Amino acid sequence: MEEKTIAPDEILRATVFSSEAAVYLARTTQLCDKARQTHHASPLAAAVLGRTLTMTAIMAFSSFKNEDDRLTVTLNGNGLIGKVVCCGMAPVDVKGYVEDPNLDLPLNEKGKLDVGWAVGNSGTLTVIKDLGLKEPYVGRSALQTGEIAEDFAFYYTVSEQTPSLVALGVHVHPDLHVDGAGGILIQLLPGCSDETITRLEQVGEKLSSISTMMMEYDTLDGIMQTLFDEDFKILQRDTPRFRCDCSRERIDRALIAMGYEELKKMRDEDNGADLWCNFCNTTYHYSGEQLDNLLETMRG
Repeated sequence: MEEKTIAPDEILRATVFSSEAAVYLARTTQLCDKARQTHHASPLAAAVLGRTLTMTAIMAFSSFKNEDDRLTVTLNGNGLIGKVVCCGMAPVDVKGYVEDPNLDLPLNEKGKLDVGWAVGNSGTLTVIKDLGLKEPYVGRSALQTGEIAEDFAFYYTVSEQTPSLVALGVHVHPDLHVDGAGGILIQLLPGCSDETITRLEQVGEKLSSISTMMMEYDTLDGIMQTLFDEDFKILQRDTPRFRCDCSRERIDRALIAMGYEELKKMRDEDNGADLWCNFCNTTYHYSGEQLDNLLETMRG
């Protein structure tokens, strides 16, 4: 049987039901598989990271207006996988990691990857948005299930006072690559009618496996059609990407920020340094001579 071609990643913004609700829909299959490969992640870790990266992309797409806007999402549920950290950069670039990318657990009672147990639910979801204002916005909420989608829906309700429906999914093929991933955020707009709320509840019943929809439909337009019939208007599209913005120049600045004495100690004791980026697994090697050059720069 011919292998099905994986549809390209895409994200869109739309209004639905006579503009009484906003929808952000994302296909992130290729993005999530690149993250899996980058971190050599187990299927469970790929699902945890993929769901969080997908929501980070949606949050970036829904809130960024300037090219320097940034956001950071941290899940700390005291589960076995440790912290989950994802960052969003304009326009829709994301990067992220989990503390234990090799974690493997038995399937849950539904026969699915046990994301909730891996993440845990005795901690917090923290969102930091740097949108060019005087101070970054910091929002926090208690984790509810560790399943991630429900936790973000709760975050929007209590931290941003915006009733929201969230669905996230990552399907990992038996050969370990991600073959379907994506998510949807639906938010009520001011003046939303009771009829629209009822219709959105009916839509929510169709979102039990968003990753399956991503595998079945070649376009996001097809998913929108299935969920909302003809009652939607697409306003914006873009392409989400897994991309790390680390560089040697950034690492130089990080070393300099350590201070002269600390850097000199590193030079004298180790005659070099290896610094590793959590987000993309890149190692930056510094020879003793390169550290000397940084020390000379600091001396002016």
